[in-house]
Amino acid sequence: MGSRLWWGKNIFIAFFAFFFLAFGIETLIGSFFLKNPLEFIMYFFSASLMVLVSLAGILYPAFQVHAFFKTRKIDNGSKS
Repeated sequence: MGSRLWWGKNIFIAFFAFFFLAFGIETLIGSFFLKNPLEFIMYFFSASLMVLVSLAGILYPAFQVHAFFKTRKIDNGSKS
């Protein structure tokens, strides 16, 4: 944990999660302008799932980085 590959993986996941979050929100807003109710339901639920999955993709690197700095703080505190 803490290598360049680890940081790159977490940044990569967070970047694409933010991209899909923006795309999901745009799709969610666009679904309200549809005339056909069946298309609305399909777009609404698919956009909601996209937002949900992208939020999980944002939380994963956040928790990983938090755990990294928490263990680093504990390790530095025990050496003193």
